Amino acid sequence: MQLMIPMDEGAVTLLDLAGKKASDPRLPPWAARLRTAQAAELAELRGLRDRMGLPETDVHKGHDMPGMVTAQDLQDARTAEGAAFDRLLVTQIHDHLRQSQQVSRSETTAGTRPEATARAQTLATARGRQLATLTALCAAQAADVPEPFACPGDHPV
Repeated sequence: MQLMIPMDEGAVTLLDLAGKKASDPRLPPWAARLRTAQAAELAELRGLRDRMGLPETDVHKGHDMPGMVTAQDLQDARTAEGAAFDRLLVTQIHDHLRQSQQVSRSETTAGTRPEATARAQTLATARGRQLATLTALCAAQAADVPEPFACPGDHPV
């Protein structure tokens, strides 16, 4: 939870930009659906954190970890235009989904609090669906448009 909350906060902020900045018309609706899911997830995670008596402090602040949308990533997204923004969005969100799925899976095996491990299982399953949706979006895009956003070659989705 203490990692997933800041991970989701960064992702939600990045997804908010897609409606204004994405050049591919398929990205804004996809980003809006994912943003809605991530915002609902954030509310649930914050509630669980509070019920567990954990502090609101972001113990990962300033850490540049896989899947974490950093302040620099957000600045880059705010200045990127067109296809560059699309690629940044897809790359960052893909990394976020993949890493948060991995973190959630780890919690399901290493966690000690039943409510947290159950929530982690739900998150891991949701991330699998969200990654599949992104993969399908990328495959459909690549099939009919050579650019503006091809899924990054170093992120096989």
